[in-house]
Amino acid sequence: MAKQNIFGTVFGIEAGMLQLAVFPNMSKRRAGEIVDRIFSFYKNKDVRLVMPATEARQFRKEEFGLPCVERVHIDMALSIGGDGTLLGVCRRFAGQSVPVCGINLGHLGFLADIEPTELESRLAKILIGQYRVEQRLLLNCYVRNELGEKFVGNAINDVVLSKGGVARMLRMGLYINQTHLMDFKADGLIVSSPTGSTAYSLSAGGPILNPNIRALVVTPICAHTFQMRPLVVNEDDEVFVRIEPGNNILLTLDGQVSHKLQPGDDLIIRKAHTTAQIVKFDDKNYYKVLKSKLWGTDTRDD
Repeated sequence: MAKQNIFGTVFGIEAGMLQLAVFPNMSKRRAGEIVDRIFSFYKNKDVRLVMPATEARQFRKEEFGLPCVERVHIDMALSIGGDGTLLGVCRRFAGQSVPVCGINLGHLGFLADIEPTELESRLAKILIGQYRVEQRLLLNCYVRNELGEKFVGNAINDVVLSKGGVARMLRMGLYINQTHLMDFKADGLIVSSPTGSTAYSLSAGGPILNPNIRALVVTPICAHTFQMRPLVVNEDDEVFVRIEPGNNILLTLDGQVSHKLQPGDDLIIRKAHTTAQIVKFDDKNYYKVLKSKLWGTDTRDD
């Protein structure tokens, strides 16, 4: 199946040929090396590689650049960078059922499953289909005001409400499925997926959730009350946050996309109907990865 690009050109691929899109983080020092290794490994194999045009020019792969990669058929996307790079690629393909495989050039790398030292062996597994695709919860974020409800964007990790500028607390009211739980003051609020429970929510005192748990985590940021604690709710629950009008209130998705809220804006988070698809390999165990990334690499008890 072929899709058309924005200029109407059809990019078809031969039957049985795998088409992979490569998304390098241009700010990562080793990104160029990894790009070259990917292209070298798949040379003369039944694989077609494509890249966004800007990145293709940056890494001297102009002939592989496309003006709009999301408009062509892609079997898998390869992100080169940290977890943040992978999250951005997942959002680019939200709703398109494109699995994303991360090559880790970051610090922790909970989501990016390939380390540089194992790159070629993992690329070989991708070629013969020896991997699995995990369906990760995707959050939909909406703003509601007197004009109605407006979709803002998707998040794989978290939706964060915070105060910009002067360091003053926000006054908020928290509702779950239209039931008012409490009003409170805090520096902000995080609504996290299980995938994002090891990100900002963890720093704010939230629990670690296995990504297969069907739940959301609601975590206050420095709440000015002992009564407002991190809360785990069902993934199908609707989280509504009524915000006392103020200036310079920020809404951030996955720590990457930011929106300034206007006075009278309230926040709604719901589970999306689609999921983020993340490539994993069977020899990677979630709890071993958790132990390695958070508590060091001592494997005496393994």
